[in-house]
Amino acid sequence: MRSPARFLSVFAVVTLLLGAVIAPTLLLAQEAPETAERRAKLQAELDALEKDIAANQAEADKLNAAGQTLSRDVQLLDNQIHKAKLQVQATQLGIQQLSGNIVTHTKTIGALDSKLVSEKESLAQILRNTDRIDDYSLVEVALSAEDVSSFFSDLDTYSSVKQALGFSFNEIRDTRSEAEKARDQLEEERKSQEDLKQAQELAKGKVQTQQDEKKKILTVTKGQESAYKILIQSKQKTASQIRAELFALAGGNGEITLPVAIALAKQAGAATGVNPALILGILKQETNLGKNVGQCLLTNSPAKGDGKGKNTGTPFAGVMKPTRDVDPFMAITASLGIDPYAQVVSCPPSYGYGGAMGPAQFIPSTWVLYKDRIASLAGHPGTPANPWNNLDAFTATALLMADNGATAKTPAAERTAALRYFAGWGNASNPAYAFYGDGVMGFAAQFESDINTLGGS
Repeated sequence: MRSPARFLSVFAVVTLLLGAVIAPTLLLAQEAPETAERRAKLQAELDALEKDIAANQAEADKLNAAGQTLSRDVQLLDNQIHKAKLQVQATQLGIQQLSGNIVTHTKTIGALDSKLVSEKESLAQILRNTDRIDDYSLVEVALSAEDVSSFFSDLDTYSSVKQALGFSFNEIRDTRSEAEKARDQLEEERKSQEDLKQAQELAKGKVQTQQDEKKKILTVTKGQESAYKILIQSKQKTASQIRAELFALAGGNGEITLPVAIALAKQAGAATGVNPALILGILKQETNLGKNVGQCLLTNSPAKGDGKGKNTGTPFAGVMKPTRDVDPFMAITASLGIDPYAQVVSCPPSYGYGGAMGPAQFIPSTWVLYKDRIASLAGHPGTPANPWNNLDAFTATALLMADNGATAKTPAAERTAALRYFAGWGNASNPAYAFYGDGVMGFAAQFESDINTLGGS
C-alpha cells in the first residue's frame, strides 16, 4: 500500500534539484574575488610592460632618424635586444594570464558537469515518482488508511511538483549549453596559450640573433667607424644576389626563388590593395612558425580528426578539429582531386588542433569562407581555389590582410592587420602578441628594400 511518504519523497527530490542548481553557483562566486585580483595584477604588469615597450620604440625611432654610424647601430641593437626581452616578458605574463583563465574554466566545467549529473538524477527520481502516482488506482484510495480529501490534496500538490519536470528539463538544457560554451572557451584559451608560446620562442630567437649580430659587429670593427662602413657595404645585397635568393614556404610547399615570390606577392597585392612586401612578411613569419609545427597526415583513425606524422608515422590525436575542419577538408580535397589522406597539413601543438594548409596556413573551415573570392581574384573563377597552389595561397594571405585593414597602407594599420592575422581581432592590442607584428614589419621592410633593389620589377 502506498502512503503519503511516497509523495513527500518528491519534495526531497525537488530540494535536491534546487541544491544542484545553487551549489555550483556559490562555488564559482567564492572563487571570483581571488581570480579577479590575480587577473588585475597580471593586467597591471602587462600595462607597465606595454609602456616600457612604447618608450623603447620611441627611442628606436630617434636612433633610426639619425645617420648610420657604428655608435648609433650598436645603440639601436641594444634597444632592439631590450625591446625583444620586454616582449618575451609580456608574452610570459600573457601565458600566465591564460593559465589562470584555464584553471578557472576547468573548475567551471567540473562544477557544471556535477550540476548536470545532479539534475539528471533529480529528474529521474521525479519521473519514477510520477509513474507511481499514475499507477495509483481508486480501489487503492478506497482501501487506503488516509481519507479521500487528503489523497486528492496530495494529488493537487503533486501536480505542481510535476511542473518541476519542465523546470528540470530546461535546467538540464541550459546547463549543457553552459558547459559546451565553457569547453569552447577553454579550448580557445589553450590555443591562444600555444600561439603565445610559439611567439615567445620566436622572440627568444630574435634576442639571440641580435646579440650575435652585435658581437660580430664589435669583433669585426674593433670599434672603428671606417671598418664599420666597409662591413655595411659588404652586407648590402646586389640585384644578382637577390635573384638567386630562395623564399621558403610553409605547408610542405618547399622553396621558390625570391623574384618569383615577389611576382606572386605583386599579383596578389594588385588584386587586393595590400602592400606586396607586407604579404611576403606575413608568409615569412608563418614559415618560421611552421617550422615549429611539423607536417602531418589525416587518417581519421582511431577517431575522426586523428592523424600521423608524415615522416615518422607517429600517431597524433586531433590533427584536425573533427566538428569544424574535417568535413571542409574532405570537401576541399575532393574538389581538387587530391587524396585527403596523403596531403600534408600542420601537426597539432601540445594542446589544440593542427590542420593548417599550404603556405598561407589557413585551416579548412577558414579556407572555405574565402575560396570563391580567392579563385576570382587569382584569375580562375571556374576552378576551385587550391591551398597548396602558391598564387592562391598568396592571394588568400592578401585577402585576409585586406579584411584586417592592411589596405590603409600605414605602418600602424599594417602592423595591426598582421596581429589580427595571427591573434584575431580581440587579441591584436595585447602586448603579449606584439612580437609577431614587429617581426612581420621587420621582414616587410627588408622585402621592400629587395623589391627596390630589383628596380621594382
